Amino acid sequence: MENPAPPSSTPAPAEAPAPVRVYVVEDQTKILKHQLKLLEASSAITIVGTALSGEAALDDVKRLVPDVLLLDLGLPRMSGIDVTRAVKASTPQVEILIFTIFDEEEKVLEAVRAGASGYLLKGTPADKMIEAIHEVKAGGTVIQPNLARRLLKHFRADEPADPASPQAAAPPTGALQAEPEGRKLSARETEILQLIAKGVSNTEAAGVLGLSKATIRTHLEHIYRKLEVTNRVEAVTEGLRKGLIQM
Repeated sequence: MENPAPPSSTPAPAEAPAPVRVYVVEDQTKILKHQLKLLEASSAITIVGTALSGEAALDDVKRLVPDVLLLDLGLPRMSGIDVTRAVKASTPQVEILIFTIFDEEEKVLEAVRAGASGYLLKGTPADKMIEAIHEVKAGGTVIQPNLARRLLKHFRADEPADPASPQAAAPPTGALQAEPEGRKLSARETEILQLIAKGVSNTEAAGVLGLSKATIRTHLEHIYRKLEVTNRVEAVTEGLRKGLIQM
């Protein structure tokens, strides 16, 4: 009698990651349809709901708890900033990616302060839009190239006006050397912060530097801790203020 064939040692294929669950709020029907067409073409995205106003979205978002809320900034009546505040108060685990046709730094800053994790201009290519959704879902922050420099003046405006105050003036380039030893950015961390200032995503930074995305995220955590910030916008503006990076 022949011995039965041994069981196959071929490993089972790894399961694909679950699609990112996205809810879209856009008051212009044509724009909404265009956004949905772009997003639905990706198997990595699942649209769980849409709304034409912020008011209509709030109950849905609380009930559905999407991974990412793609939110128009210029909504009528209840603005995207107001929606961001309300969503973060009720369901803080929902990541919010602001979409706008307006390149207005004051509104962008207010949205970030309200809890938004990223900012994109309408007309962003589909691949960049999808990458941004995955970026904020993974805990990252998405900013447009050169946005941090324009936001820097707002962060400075919040600082003491006394010219004698050490916080009132940006330290010259090379101020890194004045930091306590445990607060200095390493050469690699500075390199990553410089890339982030150019609007590079975690995925792109990993490709440029030949590192894994997990390693990039770890370096960003160290950067945030050393600079005493909580997101990319603050990290870049603080890096510019301290003269650690250039734009």
